[in-house]
Amino acid sequence: MPRSPRAADAPQAIGPYSQAIVSPPFVFVSGCLGFDPNTGAFVEGGVEAQTHQALQNLKTVIEASGSEVGKVVKTTVRKFTLCARKYGSC
Repeated sequence: MPRSPRAADAPQAIGPYSQAIVSPPFVFVSGCLGFDPNTGAFVEGGVEAQTHQALQNLKTVIEASGSEVGKVVKTTVRKFTLCARKYGSC
């Protein structure tokens, strides 16, 4: 049975959707933005800082779902050239 875990240490979804859906053995994660989980606002520092925060938020959601980033099969990143330096750092 699918379940919707909630990662308390990541920003909550801003719409009527879940951070992730777990349907074993798969985890489907919604897109994450570079929001600070404590304030709900974008982190300061431009696109690199926001990219880093978005990836940290994704990692938190993935781990709260019972998985790990090493098991990710597919990602979709828009404007990848702006984010490439941070993409491999998380």
